[in-house]
Amino acid sequence: MIVFVYDKTFEGLLTVVFDAYFRKTFPDALLAIGEPLPLFYDEMVEVTTDEEKAGRVWAALEKKLTPTALNFVSITWLSEVAGVDILLFQYLRKNIDAPTSIELNFGDPDVLELSKIWRRVVYERQRVLQFARFQKAVDGTYFAPFEPDYNVLSLTINHFRDRFSDQKWLIYDIKRQYGYYYNLYTVEEVTFDSKEMHLLTGKLHESLMDEDEKLFQELWKQYFKSIAIKERTNPRLHKHNMPVRYWKYLTEKQR
Repeated sequence: MIVFVYDKTFEGLLTVVFDAYFRKTFPDALLAIGEPLPLFYDEMVEVTTDEEKAGRVWAALEKKLTPTALNFVSITWLSEVAGVDILLFQYLRKNIDAPTSIELNFGDPDVLELSKIWRRVVYERQRVLQFARFQKAVDGTYFAPFEPDYNVLSLTINHFRDRFSDQKWLIYDIKRQYGYYYNLYTVEEVTFDSKEMHLLTGKLHESLMDEDEKLFQELWKQYFKSIAIKERTNPRLHKHNMPVRYWKYLTEKQR
């Protein structure tokens, strides 16, 4: 068994591809720096992420793969599923070595498995868009917390920028502790050194809320309650369409 150790970044994975072809040694497993090595292995290779190498690999892939396939690779990486990196490495290697692209060859087990992961990531993106609930802060910024299963926040930026281009907003991933801030002109990725309570709970304290925010939240709750038809209540279907794990950030589900 040949093990490659790297920093578990996408650029790091592309560097792994570069080094593997340069060395003509291909990994059977990819591990994070500091992760315990298998009990039995033949060789361990440490890979240092190199932006130039990663860029050269990506440029080569752009010539080999369609934009759809490249998008497929990028989105699947965001799943953070255990073992997705070795799957992607095998997928890229097969595409590089094959005379024609295998991107639509769903008879290949790697392509099939990655396509399943891709669908889950895309579906999670859609849920983030569906269940976004903004809270208006005193400074006029709209704050929306999320805790998605997959790292999909970057896939929602274009939607929020187009949909809410006339207001400042911060969408924040509480699980991964980073977000994106829009200042009416540009969007930038942000992290915070100090963890304020709303960055941990997803709920603005009343002292941080805009004067009318609490009123609007109450009105939304009343509207949600008033349109519900008791006789047609279907808890099972409701939980399927609106997963319980999102409820803590949905205004209409707060008491």
